[in-house]
Amino acid sequence: MTLTKNFDLHEFSCNDGTQVPPMYLDNVEKLAENLQILRDHLKQPISINSAYRHRAYNTKIGGKPNSQHLTASAADITVKSMSPRKLKGVIEKLIAQKKLWFGGIGLYPGFVHVDIRDTPARW
Repeated sequence: MTLTKNFDLHEFSCNDGTQVPPMYLDNVEKLAENLQILRDHLKQPISINSAYRHRAYNTKIGGKPNSQHLTASAADITVKSMSPRKLKGVIEKLIAQKKLWFGGIGLYPGFVHVDIRDTPARW
């Protein structure tokens, strides 16, 4: 299922192959729409390392019990030509310009976590 011009639903499936449950389709659509805005701005592909996680998989990999990944509201992303720090800076700039919305942004050594929670959270 195509979500945006560059993102398909299968890209948001759990890394063990479990598909996003229908009850979370609204979340993944909103997440994909924001990622598409970012991709259009960057004019480069975005790799999704991890998106939806069912509870057992999330526990297995040591994810937080209340992770946004559990409701298909989060993605851990990379852009080949950018460091995570630079990518996070671009995301913050676009949010400040009100061009996209990610409530949660987390900087990690190999990726940036983004999610669509309602209230801002940064780490």
